[in-house]
Amino acid sequence: MLTSRRFLAATLLALACASALPAQSARESANWWKNAVIYEIYPRSFQDSNGDGIGDLNGITSRLDYLQKLGINAIWLTPIYPSPQVDFGYDISDYYSIDPQYGTLADFDRLVAAAHQRHIGIIMDLVLNHTSDQHPWFKESASSRTNPKADWYMWRDPKMVNGHREPPNNWESLFGGSAWQWDPARRQYYYHRFYIQQPDLNWSNPQVRQAMYSVERFWIRHGVAGFRLDAITSLFEDPQDRDEPYVLGPNGKPLINAYGDKVVQTIYTDDLPEVHTVIRQLRQVADRTAGRKVVLIGETYLDSVADLRSWYGVHNDELELPMDMEIGFINQWNVPLFRRRINEAETQIDGHEPLFVFDNHDNPRWDRYQFDASGHSVFGYGPYHDNIGRVLSTILFASRDTAMMYYGDEIGMVTTPPTRKEDVRDPIGIRGWPQEKGRDGERTPMQWKDAPNAGFSPAGVKTWLPIPPTYATWNVAAEEQQPNSMLHWYQQLIALKQQDPALHAGREIMLNTADTHVLSWLRQASDGEAVVVACNFTAQSQTIRFDLQPQRVTGQRLHTLLISPGAPAPDSLQSVQLGPYGVYIGRVR
Repeated sequence: MLTSRRFLAATLLALACASALPAQSARESANWWKNAVIYEIYPRSFQDSNGDGIGDLNGITSRLDYLQKLGINAIWLTPIYPSPQVDFGYDISDYYSIDPQYGTLADFDRLVAAAHQRHIGIIMDLVLNHTSDQHPWFKESASSRTNPKADWYMWRDPKMVNGHREPPNNWESLFGGSAWQWDPARRQYYYHRFYIQQPDLNWSNPQVRQAMYSVERFWIRHGVAGFRLDAITSLFEDPQDRDEPYVLGPNGKPLINAYGDKVVQTIYTDDLPEVHTVIRQLRQVADRTAGRKVVLIGETYLDSVADLRSWYGVHNDELELPMDMEIGFINQWNVPLFRRRINEAETQIDGHEPLFVFDNHDNPRWDRYQFDASGHSVFGYGPYHDNIGRVLSTILFASRDTAMMYYGDEIGMVTTPPTRKEDVRDPIGIRGWPQEKGRDGERTPMQWKDAPNAGFSPAGVKTWLPIPPTYATWNVAAEEQQPNSMLHWYQQLIALKQQDPALHAGREIMLNTADTHVLSWLRQASDGEAVVVACNFTAQSQTIRFDLQPQRVTGQRLHTLLISPGAPAPDSLQSVQLGPYGVYIGRVR
Protein backbone atom coordinates (compact mmCIF):
# COMPACT_ATOMS: atom_id res chain seq x y z
CA MET A 1 0.00 0.00 0.00
CA LEU A 2 1.15 3.57 -0.66
CA THR A 3 2.52 5.70 2.10
CA SER A 4 0.36 8.70 2.94
CA ARG A 5 2.91 11.07 1.34
CA ARG A 6 2.99 9.10 -1.92
CA PHE A 7 -0.79 8.89 -1.96
CA LEU A 8 -1.13 12.65 -1.42
CA ALA A 9 1.35 13.46 -4.18
CA ALA A 10 -0.30 11.10 -6.63
CA THR A 11 -3.76 12.44 -5.81
CA LEU A 12 -2.66 16.05 -6.28
CA LEU A 13 -1.16 15.11 -9.66
CA ALA A 14 -4.42 13.48 -10.74
CA LEU A 15 -6.48 16.48 -9.60
CA ALA A 16 -4.14 18.89 -11.37
CA CYS A 17 -4.47 16.92 -14.59
CA ALA A 18 -8.23 16.74 -14.20
CA SER A 19 -8.53 20.51 -13.91
CA ALA A 20 -7.07 20.87 -17.40
CA LEU A 21 -9.34 18.33 -19.09
CA PRO A 22 -11.83 19.30 -21.80
CA ALA A 23 -15.33 19.83 -20.44
CA GLN A 24 -16.78 17.02 -22.54
CA SER A 25 -14.20 14.34 -21.81
CA ALA A 26 -15.50 10.85 -21.05
CA ARG A 27 -15.09 11.53 -17.35
CA GLU A 28 -17.18 14.71 -17.41
CA SER A 29 -20.11 13.76 -19.65
CA ALA A 30 -22.83 11.95 -17.68
CA ASN A 31 -24.06 9.84 -20.60
CA TRP A 32 -20.78 9.26 -22.42
CA TRP A 33 -21.13 5.49 -22.03
CA LYS A 34 -24.37 5.25 -24.00
CA ASN A 35 -23.69 4.03 -27.55
CA ALA A 36 -19.97 4.22 -26.77
CA VAL A 37 -17.14 2.06 -28.09
CA ILE A 38 -15.08 0.43 -25.33
CA TYR A 39 -11.72 -1.06 -26.29
CA GLU A 40 -10.33 -3.85 -24.12
CA ILE A 41 -6.55 -3.83 -23.73
CA TYR A 42 -4.63 -6.75 -22.29
CA PRO A 43 -1.72 -4.60 -21.01
CA ARG A 44 0.92 -7.34 -21.32
CA SER A 45 0.20 -7.54 -25.03
CA PHE A 46 -0.43 -4.03 -26.32
CA GLN A 47 2.86 -2.12 -26.45
CA ASP A 48 6.22 -2.71 -24.78
CA SER A 49 7.88 0.65 -24.06
CA ASN A 50 10.98 -0.51 -22.17
CA GLY A 51 12.16 -3.54 -24.15
CA ASP A 52 11.42 -6.28 -21.62
CA GLY A 53 8.99 -8.16 -23.87
CA ILE A 54 5.94 -7.21 -21.77
CA GLY A 55 3.48 -4.45 -22.57
CA ASP A 56 3.12 -1.61 -20.07
CA LEU A 57 1.26 1.59 -19.22
CA ASN A 58 3.67 3.93 -20.99
CA GLY A 59 3.26 1.77 -24.08
CA ILE A 60 -0.51 2.30 -23.94
CA THR A 61 -0.03 6.05 -23.49
CA SER A 62 2.18 6.12 -26.59
CA ARG A 63 -0.66 4.62 -28.66
CA LEU A 64 -3.48 6.91 -27.55
CA ASP A 65 -3.44 8.92 -30.78
CA TYR A 66 -4.05 5.68 -32.69
CA LEU A 67 -7.01 4.85 -30.45
CA GLN A 68 -8.41 8.36 -30.77
CA LYS A 69 -8.25 8.10 -34.55
CA LEU A 70 -10.02 4.73 -34.38
CA GLY A 71 -12.85 6.43 -32.48
CA ILE A 72 -12.56 4.79 -29.06
CA ASN A 73 -14.50 6.31 -26.16
CA ALA A 74 -12.98 4.26 -23.33
CA ILE A 75 -10.26 1.72 -22.63
CA TRP A 76 -10.84 -1.22 -20.31
CA LEU A 77 -7.55 -2.37 -18.80
CA THR A 78 -7.33 -5.91 -17.46
CA PRO A 79 -5.68 -5.92 -14.00
CA ILE A 80 -2.47 -3.92 -13.57
CA TYR A 81 -2.16 -4.26 -9.77
CA PRO A 82 0.81 -5.96 -8.07
CA SER A 83 0.39 -9.70 -8.50
CA PRO A 84 2.35 -12.97 -8.47
CA GLN A 85 0.92 -13.35 -12.02
CA VAL A 86 -0.41 -16.87 -11.50
CA ASP A 87 -3.51 -15.74 -13.39
CA PHE A 88 -1.70 -12.85 -15.10
CA GLY A 89 -3.01 -10.15 -12.79
CA TYR A 90 -6.34 -11.55 -11.62
CA ASP A 91 -4.55 -12.78 -8.48
CA ILE A 92 -4.02 -9.45 -6.74
CA SER A 93 -1.61 -8.94 -3.84
CA ASP A 94 -2.13 -5.15 -3.46
CA TYR A 95 -5.18 -3.21 -4.63
CA TYR A 96 -3.58 0.20 -4.10
CA SER A 97 -0.64 0.18 -6.48
CA ILE A 98 0.64 -0.78 -9.94
CA ASP A 99 2.67 -3.89 -10.72
CA PRO A 100 6.24 -2.76 -11.51
CA GLN A 101 6.24 -4.66 -14.80
CA TYR A 102 3.51 -2.28 -15.99
CA GLY A 103 4.92 0.92 -14.47
CA THR A 104 4.11 3.13 -11.52
CA LEU A 105 1.13 4.94 -10.10
CA ALA A 106 2.53 8.13 -11.62
CA ASP A 107 2.55 6.37 -15.03
CA PHE A 108 -1.09 5.47 -14.48
CA ASP A 109 -2.01 9.05 -13.62
CA ARG A 110 -0.28 10.27 -16.77
CA LEU A 111 -2.20 7.71 -18.82
CA VAL A 112 -5.52 8.84 -17.31
CA ALA A 113 -4.75 12.50 -17.99
CA ALA A 114 -3.48 11.91 -21.53
CA ALA A 115 -6.48 9.71 -22.35
CA HIS A 116 -8.99 12.25 -21.09
CA GLN A 117 -7.35 14.97 -23.16
CA ARG A 118 -8.34 12.79 -26.13
CA HIS A 119 -11.86 12.23 -24.76
CA ILE A 120 -11.05 8.66 -23.78
CA GLY A 121 -11.94 7.27 -20.36
CA ILE A 122 -9.97 4.62 -18.47
CA ILE A 123 -11.91 1.69 -17.02
CA MET A 124 -10.20 -0.37 -14.33
CA ASP A 125 -10.76 -4.07 -13.77
CA LEU A 126 -12.04 -4.41 -10.19
CA VAL A 127 -11.53 -7.97 -8.96
CA LEU A 128 -13.89 -8.36 -6.01
CA ASN A 129 -14.42 -12.12 -5.77
CA HIS A 130 -10.93 -13.19 -4.71
CA THR A 131 -7.38 -12.09 -3.98
CA SER A 132 -3.99 -13.71 -4.36
CA ASP A 133 -2.94 -16.10 -1.62
CA GLN A 134 0.02 -13.71 -1.27
CA HIS A 135 -2.22 -10.80 -0.30
CA PRO A 136 -1.61 -9.67 3.31
CA TRP A 137 -5.30 -10.18 4.04
CA PHE A 138 -5.11 -13.87 3.23
CA LYS A 139 -1.82 -14.37 5.02
CA GLU A 140 -3.40 -12.97 8.16
CA SER A 141 -6.57 -14.97 7.67
CA ALA A 142 -4.62 -18.21 7.19
CA SER A 143 -2.39 -17.63 10.20
CA SER A 144 -4.98 -18.68 12.79
CA ARG A 145 -8.69 -19.03 13.47
CA THR A 146 -8.52 -16.18 15.99
CA ASN A 147 -6.85 -13.60 13.76
CA PRO A 148 -8.94 -10.40 13.21
CA LYS A 149 -9.18 -11.34 9.53
CA ALA A 150 -9.91 -15.01 10.21
CA ASP A 151 -13.38 -14.66 8.66
CA TRP A 152 -12.35 -12.61 5.62
CA TYR A 153 -12.22 -15.72 3.40
CA MET A 154 -14.37 -18.81 2.91
CA TRP A 155 -13.06 -21.36 5.44
CA ARG A 156 -14.77 -24.67 6.19
CA ASP A 157 -14.06 -27.72 8.33
CA PRO A 158 -13.47 -30.99 6.51
CA LYS A 159 -16.11 -33.64 5.98
CA MET A 160 -15.00 -36.91 7.55
CA VAL A 161 -15.87 -40.05 5.58
CA ASN A 162 -14.79 -43.41 7.03
CA GLY A 163 -12.16 -41.62 9.04
CA HIS A 164 -10.75 -39.80 6.02
CA ARG A 165 -10.73 -36.05 5.45
CA GLU A 166 -12.67 -34.82 2.42
CA PRO A 167 -13.70 -31.39 1.10
CA PRO A 168 -16.96 -30.00 2.49
CA ASN A 169 -18.87 -30.63 -0.75
CA ASN A 170 -18.51 -31.24 -4.50
CA TRP A 171 -18.01 -27.63 -5.58
CA GLU A 172 -15.52 -27.36 -8.42
CA SER A 173 -12.97 -24.80 -9.49
CA LEU A 174 -13.69 -23.25 -12.86
CA PHE A 175 -10.08 -24.07 -13.68
CA GLY A 176 -10.32 -27.76 -12.79
CA GLY A 177 -10.43 -29.92 -9.68
CA SER A 178 -12.08 -29.35 -6.32
CA ALA A 179 -12.79 -25.75 -5.33
CA TRP A 180 -11.54 -26.56 -1.82
CA GLN A 181 -7.89 -26.45 -0.75
CA TRP A 182 -6.65 -27.88 2.54
CA ASP A 183 -4.61 -25.50 4.73
CA PRO A 184 -2.50 -27.37 7.30
CA ALA A 185 -2.00 -24.35 9.55
CA ARG A 186 -5.71 -23.69 10.12
CA ARG A 187 -6.65 -27.33 9.56
CA GLN A 188 -9.49 -26.16 7.39
CA TYR A 189 -10.32 -25.92 3.71
CA TYR A 190 -10.58 -22.59 1.91
CA TYR A 191 -12.77 -22.07 -1.13
CA HIS A 192 -11.35 -20.94 -4.48
CA ARG A 193 -13.66 -20.50 -7.45
CA PHE A 194 -10.62 -20.17 -9.69
CA TYR A 195 -6.99 -21.17 -9.10
CA ILE A 196 -5.78 -22.57 -5.77
CA GLN A 197 -3.76 -19.35 -5.42
CA GLN A 198 -6.97 -17.25 -5.67
CA PRO A 199 -8.91 -17.71 -2.41
CA ASP A 200 -12.45 -16.34 -2.41
CA LEU A 201 -13.32 -13.46 -0.12
CA ASN A 202 -16.20 -13.81 2.32
CA TRP A 203 -18.65 -11.16 1.15
CA SER A 204 -20.99 -11.92 4.04
CA ASN A 205 -18.42 -10.18 6.25
CA PRO A 206 -19.16 -6.40 6.43
CA GLN A 207 -15.45 -5.68 6.94
CA VAL A 208 -14.65 -7.24 3.57
CA ARG A 209 -17.23 -5.05 1.90
CA GLN A 210 -15.88 -1.89 3.47
CA ALA A 211 -12.33 -2.80 2.49
CA MET A 212 -13.34 -3.25 -1.14
CA TYR A 213 -15.42 -0.07 -1.17
CA SER A 214 -12.27 1.75 -0.04
CA VAL A 215 -10.44 0.30 -3.05
CA GLU A 216 -13.24 1.60 -5.28
CA ARG A 217 -12.92 5.09 -3.78
CA PHE A 218 -9.14 5.10 -4.23
CA TRP A 219 -9.27 4.54 -7.99
CA ILE A 220 -12.19 6.93 -8.48
CA ARG A 221 -10.00 9.59 -6.91
CA HIS A 222 -7.35 8.71 -9.46
CA GLY A 223 -9.74 9.64 -12.23
CA VAL A 224 -11.08 6.38 -13.63
CA ALA A 225 -14.21 6.59 -15.77
CA GLY A 226 -15.57 3.27 -14.57
CA PHE A 227 -14.96 -0.28 -13.41
CA ARG A 228 -15.37 -3.64 -15.07
CA LEU A 229 -16.40 -5.96 -12.23
CA ASP A 230 -14.65 -9.30 -12.66
CA ALA A 231 -16.50 -12.54 -11.84
CA ILE A 232 -19.20 -10.44 -10.21
CA THR A 233 -21.84 -13.18 -10.33
CA SER A 234 -19.64 -15.38 -8.10
CA LEU A 235 -19.45 -13.26 -4.93
CA PHE A 236 -21.80 -15.41 -2.82
CA GLU A 237 -22.21 -19.12 -2.19
CA ASP A 238 -24.90 -21.21 -0.60
CA PRO A 239 -24.63 -20.77 3.21
CA GLN A 240 -25.73 -24.40 3.63
CA ASP A 241 -22.83 -25.66 1.47
CA ARG A 242 -25.12 -27.98 -0.47
CA ASP A 243 -23.68 -30.17 -3.24
CA GLU A 244 -24.19 -28.92 -6.78
CA PRO A 245 -26.27 -31.16 -9.06
CA TYR A 246 -24.37 -32.78 -11.92
CA VAL A 247 -24.99 -32.05 -15.59
CA LEU A 248 -26.12 -35.35 -17.12
CA GLY A 249 -25.45 -36.58 -20.62
CA PRO A 250 -27.81 -38.58 -22.87
CA ASN A 251 -26.78 -41.76 -21.07
CA GLY A 252 -27.87 -40.35 -17.72
CA LYS A 253 -24.29 -40.12 -16.43
CA PRO A 254 -22.49 -36.86 -15.51
CA LEU A 255 -20.66 -35.14 -18.33
CA ILE A 256 -16.87 -34.92 -18.02
CA ASN A 257 -14.96 -31.69 -18.76
CA ALA A 258 -11.47 -31.13 -20.22
CA TYR A 259 -9.91 -31.50 -16.76
CA GLY A 260 -11.50 -34.90 -16.16
CA ASP A 261 -14.04 -33.56 -13.65
CA LYS A 262 -17.75 -34.25 -13.54
CA VAL A 263 -19.57 -31.15 -14.77
CA VAL A 264 -21.75 -29.48 -12.13
CA GLN A 265 -24.57 -26.98 -12.36
CA THR A 266 -23.43 -23.92 -10.43
CA ILE A 267 -26.79 -23.17 -8.84
CA TYR A 268 -25.26 -22.80 -5.35
CA THR A 269 -22.14 -20.84 -6.31
CA ASP A 270 -23.22 -18.43 -9.02
CA ASP A 271 -25.69 -15.56 -9.45
CA LEU A 272 -27.15 -15.74 -5.94
CA PRO A 273 -29.57 -12.89 -5.07
CA GLU A 274 -27.34 -11.44 -2.33
CA VAL A 275 -24.95 -10.06 -4.95
CA HIS A 276 -27.46 -7.40 -5.98
CA THR A 277 -27.18 -5.73 -2.58
CA VAL A 278 -23.44 -5.40 -3.12
CA ILE A 279 -23.93 -3.94 -6.61
CA ARG A 280 -26.29 -1.30 -5.23
CA GLN A 281 -23.73 -0.43 -2.57
CA LEU A 282 -20.95 -0.19 -5.18
CA ARG A 283 -23.21 2.14 -7.15
CA GLN A 284 -23.81 4.32 -4.08
CA VAL A 285 -20.09 4.51 -3.29
CA ALA A 286 -19.32 5.55 -6.86
CA ASP A 287 -22.03 8.22 -6.92
CA ARG A 288 -21.08 9.68 -3.54
CA THR A 289 -17.33 9.64 -4.16
CA ALA A 290 -17.03 10.93 -7.69
CA GLY A 291 -19.30 13.89 -8.17
CA ARG A 292 -19.41 12.62 -11.77
CA LYS A 293 -20.59 9.55 -13.62
CA VAL A 294 -18.59 6.42 -12.87
CA VAL A 295 -19.81 3.52 -15.00
CA LEU A 296 -20.13 -0.01 -13.60
CA ILE A 297 -19.74 -2.84 -16.11
CA GLY A 298 -20.41 -6.43 -15.09
CA GLU A 299 -18.80 -9.66 -16.29
CA THR A 300 -22.17 -11.36 -16.52
CA TYR A 301 -22.25 -14.75 -18.20
CA LEU A 302 -25.98 -15.43 -17.80
CA ASP A 303 -28.51 -17.88 -19.13
CA SER A 304 -31.23 -15.59 -20.48
CA VAL A 305 -32.22 -12.03 -21.25
CA ALA A 306 -34.45 -12.10 -18.14
CA ASP A 307 -31.37 -12.76 -16.01
CA LEU A 308 -29.55 -9.94 -17.78
CA ARG A 309 -32.39 -7.50 -17.15
CA SER A 310 -32.16 -8.02 -13.37
CA TRP A 311 -28.57 -6.72 -13.30
CA TYR A 312 -29.66 -3.19 -14.19
CA GLY A 313 -31.55 -3.09 -10.89
CA VAL A 314 -35.23 -2.80 -10.10
CA HIS A 315 -34.77 0.94 -9.63
CA ASN A 316 -31.97 1.34 -12.22
CA ASP A 317 -29.51 1.46 -9.32
CA GLU A 318 -27.11 -1.37 -10.14
CA LEU A 319 -25.01 -1.81 -13.29
CA GLU A 320 -25.12 0.59 -16.21
CA LEU A 321 -23.73 -2.12 -18.48
CA PRO A 322 -24.00 -5.81 -17.69
CA MET A 323 -22.20 -7.64 -20.48
CA ASP A 324 -24.55 -9.35 -22.93
CA MET A 325 -22.76 -12.57 -23.89
CA GLU A 326 -25.89 -14.12 -25.40
CA ILE A 327 -25.16 -12.67 -28.85
CA GLY A 328 -21.40 -12.49 -29.16
CA PHE A 329 -20.83 -15.98 -27.79
CA ILE A 330 -23.62 -17.81 -29.62
CA ASN A 331 -20.91 -19.78 -31.47
CA GLN A 332 -23.50 -20.86 -34.01
CA TRP A 333 -23.53 -19.25 -37.45
CA ASN A 334 -27.30 -19.05 -37.49
CA VAL A 335 -29.30 -16.08 -38.74
CA PRO A 336 -32.57 -16.82 -36.88
CA LEU A 337 -30.66 -17.28 -33.61
CA PHE A 338 -28.72 -14.03 -34.03
CA ARG A 339 -31.96 -12.25 -34.96
CA ARG A 340 -33.80 -13.57 -31.92
CA ARG A 341 -31.02 -12.77 -29.44
CA ILE A 342 -30.48 -9.26 -30.79
CA ASN A 343 -34.21 -8.57 -30.78
CA GLU A 344 -34.46 -9.76 -27.17
CA ALA A 345 -31.68 -7.39 -26.14
CA GLU A 346 -33.37 -4.50 -27.93
CA THR A 347 -36.90 -5.14 -26.65
CA GLN A 348 -36.80 -7.12 -23.39
CA ILE A 349 -34.49 -5.24 -21.03
CA ASP A 350 -36.91 -2.41 -20.22
CA GLY A 351 -35.23 0.06 -22.55
CA HIS A 352 -31.83 -0.20 -20.89
CA GLU A 353 -28.60 0.07 -22.84
CA PRO A 354 -27.30 -3.33 -24.01
CA LEU A 355 -23.55 -3.97 -23.98
CA PHE A 356 -22.58 -6.37 -26.75
CA VAL A 357 -19.33 -8.32 -26.42
CA PHE A 358 -18.05 -10.64 -29.16
CA ASP A 359 -14.63 -11.67 -27.83
CA ASN A 360 -12.17 -10.91 -25.04
CA HIS A 361 -9.03 -12.16 -23.30
CA ASP A 362 -10.82 -15.30 -22.06
CA ASN A 363 -12.33 -16.43 -25.36
CA PRO A 364 -11.16 -17.08 -28.93
CA ARG A 365 -11.32 -14.11 -31.26
CA TRP A 366 -14.03 -13.68 -33.89
CA ASP A 367 -11.97 -15.76 -36.30
CA ARG A 368 -13.65 -18.77 -34.65
CA TYR A 369 -16.34 -18.08 -37.27
CA GLN A 370 -14.45 -19.09 -40.43
CA PHE A 371 -15.74 -21.03 -43.41
CA ASP A 372 -14.66 -22.34 -46.77
CA ALA A 373 -16.55 -21.82 -50.04
CA SER A 374 -18.93 -24.67 -49.13
CA GLY A 375 -19.78 -23.16 -45.76
CA HIS A 376 -17.78 -25.67 -43.72
CA SER A 377 -15.91 -24.46 -40.65
CA VAL A 378 -12.16 -24.11 -41.00
CA PHE A 379 -9.55 -23.64 -38.30
CA GLY A 380 -7.89 -20.26 -37.80
CA TYR A 381 -8.56 -18.05 -40.79
CA GLY A 382 -10.26 -18.99 -44.02
CA PRO A 383 -10.78 -17.47 -47.45
CA TYR A 384 -13.54 -15.21 -46.12
CA HIS A 385 -11.67 -13.99 -43.05
CA ASP A 386 -12.15 -10.26 -43.70
CA ASN A 387 -15.68 -10.70 -45.04
CA ILE A 388 -16.82 -12.46 -41.87
CA GLY A 389 -15.04 -9.84 -39.80
CA ARG A 390 -17.09 -7.17 -41.55
CA VAL A 391 -20.31 -9.07 -40.80
CA LEU A 392 -19.57 -9.42 -37.09
CA SER A 393 -18.27 -5.88 -36.66
CA THR A 394 -21.38 -4.55 -38.40
CA ILE A 395 -23.60 -6.40 -35.95
CA LEU A 396 -21.51 -5.01 -33.09
CA PHE A 397 -21.36 -1.37 -34.19
CA ALA A 398 -24.56 -0.88 -36.19
CA SER A 399 -26.83 -2.23 -33.45
CA ARG A 400 -28.38 -0.04 -30.76
CA ASP A 401 -25.83 -0.81 -28.10
CA THR A 402 -22.67 0.10 -26.32
CA ALA A 403 -20.00 -1.92 -28.14
CA MET A 404 -17.05 -3.62 -26.46
CA MET A 405 -14.23 -4.73 -28.73
CA TYR A 406 -10.88 -6.41 -28.11
CA TYR A 407 -7.49 -5.03 -29.11
CA GLY A 408 -6.45 -6.24 -32.57
CA ASP A 409 -9.99 -6.99 -33.76
CA GLU A 410 -9.76 -3.92 -35.94
CA ILE A 411 -6.87 -5.37 -37.94
CA GLY A 412 -8.23 -8.91 -38.10
CA MET A 413 -5.89 -10.53 -35.57
CA VAL A 414 -6.56 -14.25 -35.24
CA THR A 415 -6.46 -16.70 -32.36
CA THR A 416 -3.06 -18.42 -32.39
CA PRO A 417 -2.99 -21.20 -29.77
CA PRO A 418 0.26 -22.96 -28.90
CA THR A 419 0.97 -26.20 -30.72
CA ARG A 420 3.09 -27.78 -27.96
CA LYS A 421 2.33 -28.13 -24.28
CA GLU A 422 5.80 -26.89 -23.36
CA ASP A 423 4.98 -23.52 -24.97
CA VAL A 424 1.79 -22.95 -22.94
CA ARG A 425 1.84 -20.05 -20.47
CA ASP A 426 -1.76 -20.15 -19.27
CA PRO A 427 -2.15 -22.62 -16.37
CA ILE A 428 -5.55 -23.64 -17.74
CA GLY A 429 -3.84 -24.96 -20.85
CA ILE A 430 -1.11 -26.68 -18.88
CA ARG A 431 -3.68 -28.50 -16.76
CA GLY A 432 -6.18 -29.28 -19.53
CA TRP A 433 -3.88 -30.05 -22.48
CA PRO A 434 -4.65 -31.11 -25.16
CA GLN A 435 -8.44 -30.76 -24.85
CA GLU A 436 -7.99 -27.33 -23.28
CA LYS A 437 -5.11 -25.35 -24.80
CA GLY A 438 -5.62 -22.30 -22.60
CA ARG A 439 -6.09 -18.64 -23.47
CA ASP A 440 -2.65 -17.79 -24.86
CA GLY A 441 -4.02 -17.87 -28.40
CA GLU A 442 -6.19 -14.79 -27.92
CA ARG A 443 -3.59 -12.88 -25.88
CA THR A 444 -0.72 -12.63 -28.36
CA PRO A 445 1.01 -9.23 -28.81
CA MET A 446 -0.55 -6.47 -30.87
CA GLN A 447 0.63 -6.40 -34.47
CA TRP A 448 1.73 -2.85 -35.28
CA LYS A 449 3.89 -3.36 -38.37
CA ASP A 450 5.66 -5.89 -40.59
CA ALA A 451 8.94 -5.81 -38.67
CA PRO A 452 10.72 -7.95 -36.08
CA ASN A 453 8.40 -8.43 -33.10
CA ALA A 454 5.65 -6.67 -35.09
CA GLY A 455 6.56 -3.31 -33.54
CA PHE A 456 5.35 -4.53 -30.15
CA SER A 457 8.88 -4.94 -28.70
CA PRO A 458 12.29 -3.98 -30.08
CA ALA A 459 13.94 -6.45 -32.43
CA GLY A 460 15.82 -9.22 -30.64
CA VAL A 461 13.67 -9.12 -27.51
CA LYS A 462 11.87 -12.31 -26.48
CA THR A 463 8.23 -11.34 -26.12
CA TRP A 464 6.16 -12.87 -23.32
CA LEU A 465 4.09 -14.72 -25.94
CA PRO A 466 5.29 -15.41 -29.49
CA ILE A 467 4.33 -13.03 -32.28
CA PRO A 468 1.93 -14.88 -34.62
CA PRO A 469 3.15 -15.30 -38.21
CA THR A 470 0.06 -13.46 -39.43
CA TYR A 471 1.64 -10.15 -38.34
CA ALA A 472 3.15 -9.82 -41.83
CA THR A 473 -0.36 -9.64 -43.33
CA TRP A 474 -2.48 -8.12 -40.58
CA ASN A 475 -0.79 -5.14 -38.98
CA VAL A 476 -1.65 -1.50 -38.38
CA ALA A 477 0.99 0.07 -40.63
CA ALA A 478 0.03 -2.01 -43.66
CA GLU A 479 -3.71 -1.60 -43.20
CA GLU A 480 -3.45 2.15 -42.79
CA GLN A 481 -2.25 2.20 -46.42
CA GLN A 482 -5.00 -0.11 -47.75
CA PRO A 483 -8.36 1.61 -48.41
CA ASN A 484 -10.26 -1.70 -48.21
CA SER A 485 -8.54 -2.99 -45.09
CA MET A 486 -10.28 -4.18 -41.95
CA LEU A 487 -8.82 -1.22 -40.07
CA HIS A 488 -10.47 1.29 -42.40
CA TRP A 489 -13.73 -0.65 -42.18
CA TYR A 490 -13.67 -0.35 -38.39
CA GLN A 491 -12.86 3.35 -38.55
CA GLN A 492 -15.77 3.99 -40.90
CA LEU A 493 -18.20 1.85 -38.91
CA ILE A 494 -17.29 3.49 -35.61
CA ALA A 495 -17.57 6.95 -37.16
CA LEU A 496 -21.09 6.08 -38.39
CA LYS A 497 -22.03 4.78 -34.94
CA GLN A 498 -20.90 7.99 -33.32
CA GLN A 499 -22.01 10.55 -35.89
CA ASP A 500 -25.08 9.27 -37.73
CA PRO A 501 -28.25 10.02 -35.68
CA ALA A 502 -30.01 6.81 -36.69
CA LEU A 503 -27.01 4.55 -36.08
CA HIS A 504 -26.00 6.37 -32.90
CA ALA A 505 -29.22 6.21 -30.92
CA GLY A 506 -32.09 5.31 -33.22
CA ARG A 507 -34.52 2.51 -32.51
CA GLU A 508 -33.79 -0.93 -33.99
CA ILE A 509 -36.30 -3.15 -35.78
CA MET A 510 -35.57 -6.52 -37.37
CA LEU A 511 -36.50 -6.81 -41.06
CA ASN A 512 -37.17 -9.73 -43.43
CA THR A 513 -37.60 -11.97 -40.38
CA ALA A 514 -38.25 -15.14 -42.40
CA ASP A 515 -34.90 -14.92 -44.19
CA THR A 516 -32.45 -17.58 -42.98
CA HIS A 517 -29.51 -16.34 -45.07
CA VAL A 518 -29.41 -12.58 -44.49
CA LEU A 519 -29.69 -10.74 -41.19
CA SER A 520 -31.13 -7.27 -41.75
CA TRP A 521 -32.53 -4.50 -39.61
CA LEU A 522 -33.70 -0.90 -39.58
CA ARG A 523 -32.26 1.91 -37.48
CA GLN A 524 -34.51 4.95 -37.22
CA ALA A 525 -33.73 8.28 -35.56
CA SER A 526 -36.30 10.27 -33.60
CA ASP A 527 -36.82 12.59 -36.59
CA GLY A 528 -37.72 9.61 -38.81
CA GLU A 529 -34.36 9.38 -40.60
CA ALA A 530 -33.93 5.69 -41.52
CA VAL A 531 -30.93 3.47 -42.21
CA VAL A 532 -31.08 -0.17 -43.35
CA VAL A 533 -28.39 -2.73 -42.55
CA ALA A 534 -27.94 -6.16 -44.16
CA CYS A 535 -25.41 -8.94 -43.50
CA ASN A 536 -25.11 -12.03 -45.68
CA PHE A 537 -24.29 -15.11 -43.57
CA THR A 538 -23.54 -17.34 -46.57
CA ALA A 539 -20.74 -17.95 -49.07
CA GLN A 540 -23.23 -17.44 -51.91
CA SER A 541 -24.38 -14.08 -53.25
CA GLN A 542 -27.83 -13.01 -52.07
CA THR A 543 -30.30 -10.43 -53.40
CA ILE A 544 -32.84 -8.97 -50.99
CA ARG A 545 -35.50 -6.25 -50.97
CA PHE A 546 -36.96 -4.18 -48.16
CA ASP A 547 -40.59 -3.33 -47.48
CA LEU A 548 -40.57 -0.52 -44.92
CA GLN A 549 -44.24 0.41 -45.10
CA PRO A 550 -45.01 -1.34 -41.76
CA GLN A 551 -42.43 1.00 -40.20
CA ARG A 552 -44.05 4.01 -41.96
CA VAL A 553 -40.90 4.74 -43.93
CA THR A 554 -42.00 6.13 -47.27
CA GLY A 555 -38.68 6.53 -49.09
CA GLN A 556 -37.66 4.02 -51.76
CA ARG A 557 -34.19 5.19 -52.76
CA LEU A 558 -30.91 4.36 -51.04
CA HIS A 559 -27.80 6.38 -50.34
CA THR A 560 -24.91 4.04 -49.53
CA LEU A 561 -23.09 4.73 -46.26
CA LEU A 562 -20.87 1.63 -46.18
CA ILE A 563 -20.62 -1.45 -48.38
CA SER A 564 -18.31 -4.44 -48.71
CA PRO A 565 -15.43 -3.78 -51.12
CA GLY A 566 -16.23 -4.49 -54.76
CA ALA A 567 -20.00 -4.77 -54.29
CA PRO A 568 -22.37 -2.72 -56.49
CA ALA A 569 -24.06 0.15 -54.66
CA PRO A 570 -27.86 -0.23 -54.94
CA ASP A 571 -30.10 2.76 -55.57
CA SER A 572 -33.40 1.20 -54.51
CA LEU A 573 -34.89 -0.77 -51.64
CA GLN A 574 -36.22 -3.19 -54.23
CA SER A 575 -32.89 -4.85 -54.99
CA VAL A 576 -29.82 -4.98 -52.75
CA GLN A 577 -27.10 -7.41 -53.86
CA LEU A 578 -24.80 -8.91 -51.25
CA GLY A 579 -21.68 -10.85 -52.15
CA PRO A 580 -20.41 -13.80 -50.07
CA TYR A 581 -20.55 -12.67 -46.43
CA GLY A 582 -21.29 -9.21 -47.78
CA VAL A 583 -22.52 -6.17 -45.84
CA TYR A 584 -24.62 -3.18 -46.85
CA ILE A 585 -25.53 -0.06 -44.84
CA GLY A 586 -27.61 2.63 -46.56
CA ARG A 587 -29.76 5.64 -45.77
CA VAL A 588 -33.33 5.61 -47.07
CA ARG A 589 -34.23 8.59 -49.22
